[in-house]
Amino acid sequence: MNLALRLARRELRGGVRGLIIVLLCLALGVSVIAAVGTLRAAIDGGLAADGRALLGGDLEIDAGSQKLPDTLRDWLRAHGATTSDVVQMRSMLVAPSGERQLVELKAVDAAWPLVGAPILSPATPLADALVPRDGQYGLLAEQLVLDRLGLHPGDTVRLGSATLQVRAALVSVPDQVATAALLGPRVLIAAAALPQTGLVVPGSMVRYALRLTVPPSSSIPALEAALRVAFPDTGWRIRDPREAAPGVTRFIDQTSQFLTLVGLTSLLVGGIGVANGVRAWLDARARTIATLRCLGASAQTVFATCLIQVLALAIAGIVAGLLAGTALPLFVMAFLKNLLPAPPVLRIYPAPLLLAAGYGLLTALAFALWPLGRAARIPGAALFRDALLPERTAPSWTLVAVNVALGLALVALTVVTATDRHFALYFCGAALATLLLFRLGGVAVTRLACAAPRVTAPWARLGIANLHRPGNATALLLVSVGLGLSTLA
Repeated sequence: MNLALRLARRELRGGVRGLIIVLLCLALGVSVIAAVGTLRAAIDGGLAADGRALLGGDLEIDAGSQKLPDTLRDWLRAHGATTSDVVQMRSMLVAPSGERQLVELKAVDAAWPLVGAPILSPATPLADALVPRDGQYGLLAEQLVLDRLGLHPGDTVRLGSATLQVRAALVSVPDQVATAALLGPRVLIAAAALPQTGLVVPGSMVRYALRLTVPPSSSIPALEAALRVAFPDTGWRIRDPREAAPGVTRFIDQTSQFLTLVGLTSLLVGGIGVANGVRAWLDARARTIATLRCLGASAQTVFATCLIQVLALAIAGIVAGLLAGTALPLFVMAFLKNLLPAPPVLRIYPAPLLLAAGYGLLTALAFALWPLGRAARIPGAALFRDALLPERTAPSWTLVAVNVALGLALVALTVVTATDRHFALYFCGAALATLLLFRLGGVAVTRLACAAPRVTAPWARLGIANLHRPGNATALLLVSVGLGLSTLA
């Protein structure tokens, strides 16, 4: 091993131009996976940090279209909780001009919001903005509603059978993700004004929810467990701050899995590049390897020397990919920060970086061992003529077993770390089938070229002959180009 290290150091000191492709291929795939993992961790961190504000409390009890009983509120207050009721539904807002706008209506009680505060324009205390004046309750609407209907603070609008006064524009509310506006912009009124509208009738699409906060000394999981025991078989949906934005979380999970698989595909293409790069580098170093073998170097020494050099370049490529993957989210966040419900927490996350490094290292080893093992087993004299008369030498069975184990480890890592493991398993199977398909296509092209009739044009004859000559790279090139184009498609 000491001899192999000395020889590898001297080889690296002489230049590694032939292995630069290995570095670049790994850096590309690792950077994509590291960037996606870091971005997801940063968004998850932002959602976790602002979970209470996004949810509107420590817990939310969603009863759907059924009203929540007073016994629930009494039970929660007995356990030290502060509660707030929220009623949500869709309705049509009618301006004095007759213009109409479909809105997401939210009726809140005096305790709302339990966490955070709404932002109004012009700035007005929430209690003053919703209380009745001259027999008319107040209404807050997003600026989009005011612009579409031509309304201004002080104008009156009709909501159902009630007439309400626009008091201010609703810039933001703390629980805007938990009450996503799916079919229209948001409108806010006091819960006491809801009966006047006459909108809550049998068959109305109403959603009743109750938010609650507990003292810092209380345990939210314990309270949730006790709540489920005290009110079994109710069909209520109970959410905590970790589930404040289920739609956003689901979208992030699916998007990050897709982008991770895109990164893995890039890494797979890079793996073919690693195999091609190592093979080309070994062809260029054939005379040196042959000389070492003729001078008595064992197959193990030659293999270790070459492997150390490939690993050194692979590690350099992985480090470069990790640095790029850590910096890329900073650039991406400049475009995404206004589209996310909570500001992401940007910092260095070791887990996604280690995962990306693991992918890169397994890919480098899985695709580099085969050409390295073959070159190490060729006798010294044969290496001098390997370009013209290739030796039919395969790596040892031990190396083949190690190669298979590395491939299985790469598949296992992909499946275990995926949010949808079945999908990831199908992806791995499809990737393997694609590699085999293109490899068989390469064999078919080689045989067709070998059986092709002799042509008279020298350029055509030489071109076809190079497709099936000894030592041809037809199969590898077909796999590389085919897989690359498949990824782009």
